[in-house]
Amino acid sequence: MAAVAPTVTHMTEIVLRVRLISGDRVDVTWVDPDAAEAEAVEHVIATLAEDSGVLRSRHGDRLMVLYGRGVAALEVAPRGPIV
Repeated sequence: MAAVAPTVTHMTEIVLRVRLISGDRVDVTWVDPDAAEAEAVEHVIATLAEDSGVLRSRHGDRLMVLYGRGVAALEVAPRGPIV
């Protein structure tokens, strides 16, 4: 019986530094299992640009939901938060 090679799924994970309209900042991660990095970034920007845009992301082990109307600025760091 022939061995089957395991398939490796590439998941695009980007780190977002979000500045809220209150002035607070938070670093979150967003994962898209199907998109390339550039597509993932464009999806995040398009989602948050909508008045009713909602983005499910993670902050550590917690689910974080970002609403586009509360985001003032966004920085993208594919390899970790900007320090």
